Amino acid sequence: MKKTLLALVVAAACGATFAADKNGLAHGDKEFFEKAAAGGMYEVEVGKLAESKAQNADVKAFGAMLVKDHSAANDELKALAQKKGVALPSALPKHQQKELDKLSKAKNFDKDFLHEVGLEDHKKDIKLFEKTSKDSKDADIKAFASKTLPTLQQHHQRAEELTKATKGKG
Repeated sequence: MKKTLLALVVAAACGATFAADKNGLAHGDKEFFEKAAAGGMYEVEVGKLAESKAQNADVKAFGAMLVKDHSAANDELKALAQKKGVALPSALPKHQQKELDKLSKAKNFDKDFLHEVGLEDHKKDIKLFEKTSKDSKDADIKAFASKTLPTLQQHHQRAEELTKATKGKG
């Protein structure tokens, strides 16, 4: 009986080691930091690109909104990561850098930007932030995700409006 109990305690301790890292963060929370940081950097860079490359003034303004909102969220995320002892990526992941390069050469930048960034990328971001706001084991991370989610939803909605408004134009 004692051996069985000891085996259960050891197994539980090992499981806890795999579930949380040295900072006490669950794997999902650490993954959230990585994805949110990379996504935020991407949104800022692609927003700057839109400010300079977009033909439509409303699309340029949308790019500026992404730069402003995601820069603010990135600063908050950095502070939270520092508080939690998590190192954030300092450069875009290769696949996002590739997407940024591809967009910079797009023939119909406004349309591609709205679709890829405004709609598709924000759909992924919203899904990540919704999941984290519900499932995170860390109250601070959960609060950050919940606080940031409405802004992401606003961006997606604005991209939908702009997509409809610019249909058939260039």
